[in-house]
Amino acid sequence: MTNILLFVVLPYACMAIFLIGSIYRYVNKGFTVSSISSQFLEGKKLFWASQPFHWGLFFLFFGHLIAFLFPRAVLAWNGQPIRLLILEVASFAFGLCAFIGVILLVLRRLTTKRVQMVTSKMDIVVFLVLLTQIVSGLLVAYYNRWGSSWFAAFLTPYLKSVFVFNPQIDAIASVNSIWLKVHVISAFSLIGLIPFTRFIHFLVYPVDYLWRSYQQVIWNWDRRNIRTSRFWKRGVPFKNN
Repeated sequence: MTNILLFVVLPYACMAIFLIGSIYRYVNKGFTVSSISSQFLEGKKLFWASQPFHWGLFFLFFGHLIAFLFPRAVLAWNGQPIRLLILEVASFAFGLCAFIGVILLVLRRLTTKRVQMVTSKMDIVVFLVLLTQIVSGLLVAYYNRWGSSWFAAFLTPYLKSVFVFNPQIDAIASVNSIWLKVHVISAFSLIGLIPFTRFIHFLVYPVDYLWRSYQQVIWNWDRRNIRTSRFWKRGVPFKNN
């Protein structure tokens, strides 16, 4: 019963929440579909945190997607030990990048007061789920070697069975690795959280940014003189009528 709840009921519930919640938010609260960037409040820490985080997630996402869509090709690639080793080391390296990035993002939220002012409870929940997802993935990669092969051989059939509404959980239920199960559960949980968080912004990625011209900001005064000028005038006090 526990396996049915975790690997059948939970995935369908999370995907239903994702679909219905995303449509509702886009239709009724379209102006909230944003990443809610805090770059103007603090940029330096954000740069060094977001770069490894986004690049790590980017390659991990497409790596998992390839193993899901083309499992036979992945197994064929892993047929030679050197290619298997290259794939495993590269995947683990990108996982470490994502882990370092999310840790730096959490530290930025904890140490920058201006960013703390715009941090919501859902941001905290997302960071906790992300940490669980990334850490469990790293532990699976370390303790259960050659994860790319067993992902293509065991997880891909399970995931495909879920998407065709004929869930087959025998293989994943028989796995002894608790971290693998946590990794799968946290992945579906993250999908269910998307409509309630800033992660929803990836659904409306501004594709036209790829070809539109850059925005140009032109200053029509000398900023240095403005900052150091001693000639200033006190404004008129505001009166609240």
